[in-house]
Amino acid sequence: MTITISDIEVFAESLDVARAATIYQEHGCLVVRGLMKPYIKAIAQEVELVADTARSLYAEAKEVPGIGWTTPDGTLWIKAPGNYDRDKQIMVLALRYTTSGAFLQSALDKHALDLVEAVLGPNIELFLDGQCLYKEPVGGHPKNLHQDSAYFEHRYDGPMASLNYVVDTDLVNGALHVVPGSHKLGQLTHIDTFSHLGLDPDEWPWERSLPICGKAGDAIFFNYRCIHGSKENHSEKPRPVFIHRYRRPDDYVTISAATAAAREEAEKHAAEVKKQNQQGLMVRGIRLWEPQA
Repeated sequence: MTITISDIEVFAESLDVARAATIYQEHGCLVVRGLMKPYIKAIAQEVELVADTARSLYAEAKEVPGIGWTTPDGTLWIKAPGNYDRDKQIMVLALRYTTSGAFLQSALDKHALDLVEAVLGPNIELFLDGQCLYKEPVGGHPKNLHQDSAYFEHRYDGPMASLNYVVDTDLVNGALHVVPGSHKLGQLTHIDTFSHLGLDPDEWPWERSLPICGKAGDAIFFNYRCIHGSKENHSEKPRPVFIHRYRRPDDYVTISAATAAAREEAEKHAAEVKKQNQQGLMVRGIRLWEPQA
């Protein structure tokens, strides 16, 4: 059965949370049109301010072996394509909950949390500090099809992510692609790619995925095992997105890696990992005290 956009699409102004949760659980992904629209103007302005700061610090970038480079503000850079006038391009901007009120407010959106609660239950915490991926114009980096679980595998269900378009996004500037139902495949083997871990493109070509074009403010929820990725930005303007990740407060990372070798090594010790200090900000419900194992 071929899944189309209409099979995984709902609209914020008429959101039926129970129906949306059912779509998400069946397909591992869900599009909520217009959900983040109230926050886009402020976030879009902040994205470009932070990008300008990052570019001003370009000469101070320090290499992080196996990852790329970071500037003093915390922006992550990776190798630029040959047509660039510099050898590095922005991948992850230093825009997060600790630096942006608008970013944090969007993570606390009531309708988003209603949906997350319908999937994960009443107690919800944020995993990590939020993420802003930034494809620079005229060839901005691709992100091969992959599972987020390759980077941060969890003990239980893992995070429920929300990727949100800051600008209108289509096949030219790097729309997100998803593979509906792929969250049921379990953890797949990843290889090292241009932009860190990814699936073997011979086995997982783009033709196996469904592109999601959308407007600024559209939100795409996906299970952390749902295969997804995005192609290059061939437009004349940047294509930023921001991501929230939610999880149950009893869940925690057992494998953390950004390269195939690091992943292989971490897998050897996954069963021994304890929760300890992996606590995020509670955004709904409560975290009850538990003794550490």
